[in-house]
Amino acid sequence: MKIEKIHHVAYRCVDAKATVEFYKKVMNMDLLGAIAEDRVPSTKAPDPYMHIFLDAGNGNILAFFELPNSPPMGRDPNTPDWTQHIAFQVKDLAELEEAKARAEAAGLDVVGVTDHTIFKSIYFRDPSGHRLEIAAWTATPEQIDRMKSVAHDMVEEWSQTKRPPRHTAWMHEKEFADVH
Repeated sequence: MKIEKIHHVAYRCVDAKATVEFYKKVMNMDLLGAIAEDRVPSTKAPDPYMHIFLDAGNGNILAFFELPNSPPMGRDPNTPDWTQHIAFQVKDLAELEEAKARAEAAGLDVVGVTDHTIFKSIYFRDPSGHRLEIAAWTATPEQIDRMKSVAHDMVEEWSQTKRPPRHTAWMHEKEFADVH
């Protein structure tokens, strides 16, 4: 099998309407469509839902389910909340700064700009608490090659030691320069 692309990525949301409004206002994503049923088509289980599809650009679709009969949304308490996130790419650093200004104008608590050397990014949360990242590439071809060239060795070392291999420590030297 050869995957052509990801069709859509789906998450749960607290309120479908508020989600549509947030993603339009802050992320400039249009609502592509909505599906609602009293039963789940794949399992046939009775479980009313609203499934919304948002245009994330370039054929990418971000989807959400509002599930009013399910227990309140939660998250895995054993996974740090910074781990699971949706990262969106913008064209350049000017658009990253524009996204930051738009998020701050919407009253969001924005973390960053964080310098990952190969890209810079900001972080904030949507109305359901999902962590979002907006990223702009800053990498040179040599940096990408350097990272790729050690990736397999890093995964192998990690699998044996469960300690961070230092092959790509150069990427965050600036971010950690003042951390003692």
